[in-house]
Amino acid sequence: MELVGIVLPIAIIGGIVIFVVKRLEQKHKQGKLGKKKSRGAQILLDSLIPLGMLVGCAIGLILSMFFSISLLSTISFGSGIGLLLGYFAYEIYGNREENYS
Repeated sequence: MELVGIVLPIAIIGGIVIFVVKRLEQKHKQGKLGKKKSRGAQILLDSLIPLGMLVGCAIGLILSMFFSISLLSTISFGSGIGLLLGYFAYEIYGNREENYS
């Protein structure tokens, strides 16, 4: 049972990482990665995935202070879930039209 507690976070986060990397690789080969016209919007788009990971790590750190979950597990789960949410934000923001008034 202890082995499951060690291997399960690695398997879950590894699956998330493989999913995100393969999807981005597929979009790169098709030439469909998100492109924005303004430089600021492009920088924000490129920063969504790392920002998601940082926010996930911070949430994991906060959760480990209040609950009796190990710090390493919460940080790894937080960064993995942040990676996934950052990728979804990248997809949504990358497909959005830019409106200039």
